[in-house]
Amino acid sequence: MTSTTIEATNGAGLIKIRGLSKSYTNGQARIDILKNLDFDIGRGESLAVVGASGIGKSTFLQILGTLDRPDSGAIYFQGQNVFELEKNKLARFRNESIGFVFQFHHLLAEFSALENTMMPALINGHAKPQARQMAEAILVRVGLRDRLNHRVTKLSGGEQQRVALARALVLKPLVLLADEPTGNLDKQNSRHVHDLLMELNRELGMTMLIVTHNPDLAAYMSRCLTIVNGKLVVAGDN
Repeated sequence: MTSTTIEATNGAGLIKIRGLSKSYTNGQARIDILKNLDFDIGRGESLAVVGASGIGKSTFLQILGTLDRPDSGAIYFQGQNVFELEKNKLARFRNESIGFVFQFHHLLAEFSALENTMMPALINGHAKPQARQMAEAILVRVGLRDRLNHRVTKLSGGEQQRVALARALVLKPLVLLADEPTGNLDKQNSRHVHDLLMELNRELGMTMLIVTHNPDLAAYMSRCLTIVNGKLVVAGDN
């Protein structure tokens, strides 16, 4: 299934992507990753983007999270074109509104689970006692009540990824973006993270977009998409 614009399934548009294009050059060759992409994402939706390596999944995620810029086009978040924001305002928007989880958790090894989770709140200007309270609450929710003060090097891989998830959600962002969040986990821990992601999606009403090669995780999502010739299409319909 392809269309000019893939609309949000729940009718409550949170993000509108219009005319998004991105290309790279490799020597003399130009590689078009995204081509005039139109796409809507609704509040509270859960989406998976699947497919072979190199088709542009991570590029799309990076641009959606404003970590990279498109060559052309716009991303409207609640009506605001985020790429029109000046640098400091864009950074603040990103910190407050978008949570990120990656395959490699990128935690600070010398700090505890609690200290790692507090970081976004401290960066956002919260006082340390308030940041600590916020971090404790989300760590307890992801099942790490007894690991708050453990250095992350003393945690298992599954526990480290739950710390990374808690850090992403400590400010209760409207959007969670995840790139292969279970890529380094065994099957049991992957299932735990899958279940937790879906529970938090429902509880927090957050919009969630996950890039994954894991068919089990993709099957949890309300929509499963892939990228074909620079366009997002429903997986299996290409």
